[in-house]
Amino acid sequence: MIEPTLALQTAIRSRLIGRPEVMALLKDDSTCVRSGSTRPDKTPCIIMSDGNTALHGRDYTAQRAAWVYLDLHIWILDAGQDAVKEIAGTVIAALDKPLNFEGCDCDHFRVTRSTFPRDPDPAYGHGVLSVEAFIRWIV
Repeated sequence: MIEPTLALQTAIRSRLIGRPEVMALLKDDSTCVRSGSTRPDKTPCIIMSDGNTALHGRDYTAQRAAWVYLDLHIWILDAGQDAVKEIAGTVIAALDKPLNFEGCDCDHFRVTRSTFPRDPDPAYGHGVLSVEAFIRWIV
């Protein structure tokens, strides 16, 4: 089992690049769905934050569990906030079904929040989707 945040990022990335409706909005470039922490040099793009994990210890079967929280930052250049909101809606729809995790199980996953902050550079459109997941794995 990889670290729970990486497991969630991998499951989300796999889902998004596997959805033609998402990829069409990202100009069919799978490198535009990645982890990172800065405004991208290439848009449109979805950048997953490093996230954070709240560990819940282990049970009698050596199973561990954790809540994982992550933000997906959607960026677009010279297309405005409406374009960001269109991508966000398509991503939310793509994440509405259970994700496939490798090496662990996900008992709960949902998009909990969307927000569309204005970037200091008005040429950029920016949206943030917050997600949470409850992940279990065997040590």
